[in-house]
Amino acid sequence: MYKNRVVTQLSTKTLQKSLGYRHFEINSRLCYFKPASSKSEKTFAKEISYSLNQKEKSISPKFFYDIKGSAIFDEICELPEYYLTRTETELLKKIGNELIQFISKDIRLVELGSGSAVKTRLLLDVLTSIQNKIEYFPIDISDILQESSQKLLEDYENLSITGIIDSYEGGLEFVEQYDDKPNFIAFLGSSFGNFTPEFGFVFLHKISSIMKKNDLFFIGLDLVKDKKVLEKAYDDPKGITANFNLNVLSRINDELSADFDLSQFVHHAIYNEKKQRIEMYLRSLEKQTVEIKKADLLLDIEKDELIHTEYSHKYSISQIEDIMCRAGFRLEKIWQDTNKPYALFLASKH
Repeated sequence: MYKNRVVTQLSTKTLQKSLGYRHFEINSRLCYFKPASSKSEKTFAKEISYSLNQKEKSISPKFFYDIKGSAIFDEICELPEYYLTRTETELLKKIGNELIQFISKDIRLVELGSGSAVKTRLLLDVLTSIQNKIEYFPIDISDILQESSQKLLEDYENLSITGIIDSYEGGLEFVEQYDDKPNFIAFLGSSFGNFTPEFGFVFLHKISSIMKKNDLFFIGLDLVKDKKVLEKAYDDPKGITANFNLNVLSRINDELSADFDLSQFVHHAIYNEKKQRIEMYLRSLEKQTVEIKKADLLLDIEKDELIHTEYSHKYSISQIEDIMCRAGFRLEKIWQDTNKPYALFLASKH
């Protein structure tokens, strides 16, 4: 067991008590924290009850990523139409040597939404080149975190992982209270685009507020591009994105004892040029009533009514520079792919 792991381990009881986490020690190199199941279930039910009870019904995209949803998303990433993952991965491969110049030898990797950890390996490779022992704190709402962590430990002998199975906000609060070690906080995959600009600013400000002087923030963002390219990326001819969208209803059925009939909904995605965003919905094929027992909700849905499931905002470089500056960051470096406009931003606390 690493010495620093022994020191930080002393604080886990306090963290468990104050933040409501359960601690699971798998071995000397892997542990993870997870909110008590009752807390997690209550939060899911509460959020679903609220968002589906509005005049314009919605489901947060963070609920896409259960184990099955994460597996379907991995399929999406392999589609020729879905350029985002491929473009970001190639960009990460190109900038590795430059990134090293900004990273201290004692910094820890904290990743928001690690998923299957494909791009994580590129960041771990960078750290491996300058560190003898690597610490990795993945934050992910999906239990897939456990599976991907085991695979990483097999390939990186000098790696120690502390997983946090929770929302980004919850995970960030955990990291803030954990210790004083500097953090390299990575938020890849253009997931920031799921936020509205208003909530995106609040989220960025949240990150900057928990950062210490020597921390770094690294974010990948999709940029504005041709409408046809964008709509094909979010509505592929094989229907894999449709399966991904519909799976969120399956998750609600399984975890909240609901009776959504998936055959009565279809995937609907469009690009709103004025608001610079992909809008993804589930459209009801018939007038129907759905019961969600654990959310104490009886839901009436009209024929052709839309349930909003995701926004994916696209930005210009100048828009990102502005919002990050206002949120309390100082931009250190911007890397771009000009063929399929995409960018990586590295920032410190202002």
